Amino acid sequence: MKIAVTYENGQVFQHFGHTAQFKLYDVENGAVASSQVVDTNGSGHGALAGLLQGHQVDALICGGIGGGAQMALAEAGIRLYAGCQGDADTRVAELLAGTLVSADAATCDHHHGEEHTCGDHGCGHHEGGHTCGHC
Repeated sequence: MKIAVTYENGQVFQHFGHTAQFKLYDVENGAVASSQVVDTNGSGHGALAGLLQGHQVDALICGGIGGGAQMALAEAGIRLYAGCQGDADTRVAELLAGTLVSADAATCDHHHGEEHTCGDHGCGHHEGGHTCGHC
């Protein structure tokens, strides 16, 4: 398995289409075997999806991402974990542990138990006045 993260100075970069680098993680037996940082050379959304596909990436962790880029990743067969921020290595470890909260959860598109509040996701998706439709 290979995981890519939009990358800047050790952190998850927040704008997929403008990321200058990806950090690529090779995963073997559920653990990171190696990693490398690759430059995107200023590619746009579609070219970035192609770049990831060329590196045989299986999953992408990123911050914000537009609908067109999401579609390009889906067509490339790349699993998307959006709405993430903070330390890139930590997010990858969380993905491998099954504890990473991505935008699917952060936007509340799934059923919650009564005790759940959307503000507790910790992924930064609910900052800046964003509220959930039904939470």
